[in-house]
Amino acid sequence: MNWVRGETIGRGSFATVNLAIPKGKSNSNSTLFSSPTAVKTSEVSTSYSLKNEKQILDCLGSHQRIIRCFGDDHTFENGEKYYNLFLEYASAGTLADQVKLHGGRIPEQYIRRYTRSIVEGLSHIHSNGFVHCDIKLQNILVFHDGEIKIADFGLAKKTGEEQSEKQRYECRGTPLCMSPELVNGGENESPADIWALGCAVVEMVTGKPAWNLEKDSNMWSLLLRIGAGEESPVIPEKLSKEGKDFLRNCFVNDPRKRWTAEMLLNHPFIEEVKVKNVNEPSPRTHFDFDDWVSNVSDSVPNSPESEEFCRWDVGSSFCSVGDRLRQLVTVERPVNWSESDGWISVR
Repeated sequence: MNWVRGETIGRGSFATVNLAIPKGKSNSNSTLFSSPTAVKTSEVSTSYSLKNEKQILDCLGSHQRIIRCFGDDHTFENGEKYYNLFLEYASAGTLADQVKLHGGRIPEQYIRRYTRSIVEGLSHIHSNGFVHCDIKLQNILVFHDGEIKIADFGLAKKTGEEQSEKQRYECRGTPLCMSPELVNGGENESPADIWALGCAVVEMVTGKPAWNLEKDSNMWSLLLRIGAGEESPVIPEKLSKEGKDFLRNCFVNDPRKRWTAEMLLNHPFIEEVKVKNVNEPSPRTHFDFDDWVSNVSDSVPNSPESEEFCRWDVGSSFCSVGDRLRQLVTVERPVNWSESDGWISVR
């Protein structure tokens, strides 16, 4: 494959993510770069999780809520052999980045939409016989049009896959998102993904991890709290009644009674959400907008006094029409609206 490694856009324990830039004239592999592409790379000796990710993505096939895989190859660089996995590039980062960008709290109307998309992705993953095993905001990618996709399948596995004694007791996943059954017995099946989903929703609401950790506490004390099963993550008070009920169904201690992704798709918290269709035509007049938000404080993360949280660009879905008009008639208005040279007559 004729490509060169671009700037680094991410780094993990065993892999680095760069932009993949096509090089030279088009060839039989040119379709690889039909859209912006990221290349995830690790040394061959530590490439197990990347190869597992490739295998899982191939089995899952194409789905609007799952990151697309364009292929893989090997390169020899600086005396080392590397394994490279080519994936879709998400220009807006992750949902964790979005939480920080918007002041630590995403408005509930957007949390509903994002949660709906994640549940759709999990439903596809689980119905095809797989478990993601590491659902968290850092693994949910955000694209330029505001759509999101589940990524990072390095820890994913087949449903019911037998684990070795070592795997049963190793720390597989992110401790802050682990379910009681995973902590107690290494049971990492589809219900564990639902528990982790609940933790992700809490973090979107509060900007903080679902578990309230003491200042000097460590990972093992947290795992003891989770495994004991005597408490669950605190459900945010600022969440709606439907949102609180949604989280209660995610945080059921008994995995056999926890709601499945298929069941959650019909929950009132996300059932009526209209997920934006990127192929819908742009509105021609202000009457074509689906929802005119007049109460800014309840629905968007910014206010006239905090304009840094409102970014009117193609990568953001958080700025309401009301906010944009407010900016135009205050801070960003033209210098002199009375000048006739700047106006065009429209009949």
